Formats: sequence, structure tokens, C-alpha cells
Amino acid sequence: MKLTENRDGNNIEIMVEGRVDTTTSASLQQAILVAFQKCSQVALNVEKVDYISSAGLRALLIGQKTANSKGGNMTLRKVQPAVMEVLKMSGFSTILQIE
Repeated sequence: MKLTENRDGNNIEIMVEGRVDTTTSASLQQAILVAFQKCSQVALNVEKVDYISSAGLRALLIGQKTANSKGGNMTLRKVQPAVMEVLKMSGFSTILQIE
């Protein structure tokens, strides 16, 4: 998995590329938490993510809880159909803000 961060004022977009699984989810979680230390608006561009495991869902949940506790916002952008199916089946599509 590859992570690239772009910052524009009080907004950070993290470009996520590759699989989000047990091996890589800790890196994603850390990137989200660090981003919320810098800004209150964090977007995850997951256009190049074709797989997410339960460990990846946990990283997203921790990110959403962090956003809520800081009065911020976390958004998922450009979600691929396979990943969206996992989000829907797990109920995460109702918890997360998805564009």
C-alpha cells in the first residue's frame, strides 16, 4: 500500500493505493491520526484501492471516531465498487461520509 498526503489549508487528502489489509492497515490508521493532528478535514481518496479487510475497516472506524471527537470530518472519495460492497455489507456505508 502506498500513501500520499496533499495539504490545502485546513484540508488534507490522503491518496491510498493498493490493498488495505492486516499488513497495511496500521499504516493507514497512523496516517489518518497524524492528519487529524494537523487539520480537522481529512479526505481519503481510495480510487486505487481494490480490497479492504476487516482490519482496514477498523482503521476507518478509528479515523471516523477521531474526526467526531475533534469536531472534524473524514470523507472517503472515489470508492471502487468492490470496496463499496464491503462498506455496505458491514454497515460502514451508513457510518462514513462517502463521496
